[in-house]
Amino acid sequence: MKAQTAITPELREWILATSRAGHAPQSVVELMRSHGYDPQRSRAAVAEVLKLPPATLLADVGAPLERRTKHPEAPLAKAGDREVRVSMSLDKPALRVLDGLLTGEECDELIALARPRLQRALTVDADGKHQVDRRRTSVGMFFMPGELPLVAQLEQRIATLFDIPASHGEGLQILHYQPGQEYTPHFDWFDPGQPGYSTLTARGGQRIASVVMYLNTPEAGGGTAFPTAGLTVTALRGSAVYFAYEGGDASSLHAGLPVLRGEKWIATKWLRERPY
Repeated sequence: MKAQTAITPELREWILATSRAGHAPQSVVELMRSHGYDPQRSRAAVAEVLKLPPATLLADVGAPLERRTKHPEAPLAKAGDREVRVSMSLDKPALRVLDGLLTGEECDELIALARPRLQRALTVDADGKHQVDRRRTSVGMFFMPGELPLVAQLEQRIATLFDIPASHGEGLQILHYQPGQEYTPHFDWFDPGQPGYSTLTARGGQRIASVVMYLNTPEAGGGTAFPTAGLTVTALRGSAVYFAYEGGDASSLHAGLPVLRGEKWIATKWLRERPY
């Protein structure tokens, strides 16, 4: 394998010609990889020549380009032990609103199990380290994968619904928002241009999709907004919103809107390219 990917005039012209021939940028990167070029340097070269943000090429080079999760299409979808209603579908981002993913009793049990372990929710900084961030003002906790029977049951339900092994999921996170608390617009996928990218993706690879499950219905506010799509998903107990962003889809920008009255409890599951 070549140690470097210098952008020689010949390489620049090849990238441009291949792109003009109808190959998508990620396909150009894949072709370079198949000829022995370093994956990360190939991404950088294609992004520079085609004048693209590096995030548009963040999908793991060498991984299959086909869809890694199944986006439910039918009005009713099988989720293992439950039948879930797909009440809304969106193409960009690939988004589904799912009614009845959890029962009311399951929502209550998750809140009760999480409550004693809550602490200030953190974000990940540019170096891959966890930090307190003023953009995220909730408290939360994580369950280990399969830690409890209910957690394992929910993980298997998600795996069946989206046709992805349960091992590809991060630990289930529970978050609690009080009035005025929010999470301002952000992406769930990791920016390959950040110094901590290799650390964040060393185990499990890149994030490819999120499932946000609503454990209660706030009195007012607290929905999940997708500014690019002009959509806000209402937080309703037992429902969920799933959205995929393979390849770093910028339209997956989203925000947890401020709770206006009452409180909000959610469970979040992030899915990865490979076993986590």
